[in-house]
Amino acid sequence: MDLQDQLKNLFPDHIEQETNDSSANKNNGIWMQEAPIICKYEKRKGKPITILEGYTGAVSDFKILAKELKSKLSVGGSFKDDKIIIQGDFRDKIMTILKSKGFKVKRVGG
Repeated sequence: MDLQDQLKNLFPDHIEQETNDSSANKNNGIWMQEAPIICKYEKRKGKPITILEGYTGAVSDFKILAKELKSKLSVGGSFKDDKIIIQGDFRDKIMTILKSKGFKVKRVGG
């Protein structure tokens, strides 16, 4: 018995409403937002990094996205302070991956 069945047992008179896909758009379990994700380039200690920020979904979804990007690009990185930090300058590749998933991406910094 899953959660939906339990809720139906608890609230038999409840009528389910259809959700609008544009306001609650999901892609493989990841929240799709209306505002663009910011993709910027920085150098820290002389080494290039790519930073993704501005995601408004759940932290767990952002961590899943970070893990997927790191594995597709075969690079290291981390997730700190609601930002994905990827080692190296991969702005173009990251932007194409995110656009293919349906995200809006904005390039910042050159």
